[in-house]
Amino acid sequence: MRVLLVGAGGVGTAVTRIASRRDFLTHMVVADYDLSRAEAAVAALGAEEDRFGALRLDASDPEAVRRVLVEQRCDVLLNATDPRFVMPLFQAALEAGTHYVDMAMSLSAPHADHPYEQCGVKLGDEQFALARRWEEAGRLALVGMGVEPGLSDVFARYAADELFDDIEEIGVRDGANLTVEGYDFAPSFSIWTTIEECLNPPVVYEKDRGWFTTPPFSEPEVFDFPEGIGPVECVNVEHEEVLLIPRWVDARRVTFKYGLGDDFIAKLKTLHELGLDSTADVTVPGGDGPVRVSPRDVVAACLPDPATLGDRMTGKTCAGTWVKGTKEGAPREVYLYHVVDNQWSMREYGSQAVVWQTAVNPVVALELLATGAWTGRGVLGPEAFPPRPFLDLLTEYGSPWGLRDQG
Repeated sequence: MRVLLVGAGGVGTAVTRIASRRDFLTHMVVADYDLSRAEAAVAALGAEEDRFGALRLDASDPEAVRRVLVEQRCDVLLNATDPRFVMPLFQAALEAGTHYVDMAMSLSAPHADHPYEQCGVKLGDEQFALARRWEEAGRLALVGMGVEPGLSDVFARYAADELFDDIEEIGVRDGANLTVEGYDFAPSFSIWTTIEECLNPPVVYEKDRGWFTTPPFSEPEVFDFPEGIGPVECVNVEHEEVLLIPRWVDARRVTFKYGLGDDFIAKLKTLHELGLDSTADVTVPGGDGPVRVSPRDVVAACLPDPATLGDRMTGKTCAGTWVKGTKEGAPREVYLYHVVDNQWSMREYGSQAVVWQTAVNPVVALELLATGAWTGRGVLGPEAFPPRPFLDLLTEYGSPWGLRDQG
C-alpha cells in the first residue's frame, strides 16, 4: 500500500513510527506545509528505512494534493491535519481516485437562531453530502478513524454485535490523569481542535428526537476510569461519535463526554469571552505593517506544541465507550476502553500518550484495508465494518484493549 500522509505534527509523526514497524506499507509520502517537520519525521526512522519520503505540501490546495496523489501513485490519503483542512483533502482524494482516511470530520456551524437546542451544520455533513460520488467512484472515504472518533466507534459496533441484544445508551467517555511538569496550562492535544470541540454546542442523539444540541459543558457527571486513573468529572462536548454511531448502530441515546476539569473549562470560557477562540482574522500591528491573523492561531502559537511535551508528561489517558442495555433479557452495563501510559509510549515510540493513541488506530485501519479484512465504498464510519479484526490487530500491535463489566 502506498500512502500520502498529510500532516507531520505530533499525530502524523507518531503514524510514521508505528507504520514503519508494519510490513503492509510499501511507501509513505510524509507531507507538511513545513518541510522541515516532514523531513524530521522521516529522518527519525533511520537511514535504513527507505519506504518513507518527505515533501512540502499545502493542505488547503486540493489541486496540489491531487497532483501528488497521482504522481506518487498513492492508494490512499491519510489526513493528519486539523479539521480546517478536511474538505480540501477529502476533495483531492476523490478527484485523484484514491481512498481517504481521516481522524476528524468536516466542521460544524451552530444553528443561527437556536444554537443550544437545534443543530445547524453537523460535523461530517459536508462529507456525507458527497457519499454518492464516492460510491460511484468505487472508492472508500473512511471518516473519523482516530481514537475518538475511531476506536470508540469500533467499541460501539462490537458491543452491538457481541455484547447486547438491545442498547439503551452508548456514551463515549474520555478521561486522563496526565500532568505536564513545568506548565500551568499545556494541553496534551491540539488546542485549535480542543477549542473547536469544547466551545461549540455539544450534540446529543435520541432515537425519538434525532440530533439536538445543548449548552457547552452540560450534564456533568463523575465517571470512574480504569487502571488507576480514577474518578473524573466529564461534560458534554461536541464530537463525531454522536453523529456517526446512530447511522450504523441501533441505540436509543448516544452521548460524548470529556473529562476536562474546572480549571480547563474556566480557561476555555475566558478565551471565548475575550474572543480568542475566533477563527476570523483580525488586523494587528506588525514590524513590517499591519498583519491579518486568527486569534485562535495566536493562542495555539503561544502554547507549547503538544508533540514536544512527552518528556515532561506523566500519567495515563483513557478512551472508551460505555454501553447500557440488555442481553438475553437481563440488564447489562459495560465500559470498553483503551489506556495508554505515557511512560510506555515514550519509551517504545518516542511519542506522548495522547498523540500515539490517536495515531495507532488509522494505521491499524490502513493495514485492514491493505489486507482486504475491511472493504467498502462510499463515505463510511468505523461502525460500518466488522469490529473483531480491528480489535485483534490492535492487540497484535502491542496495545490491548479492555472490557469492564459495570453490572
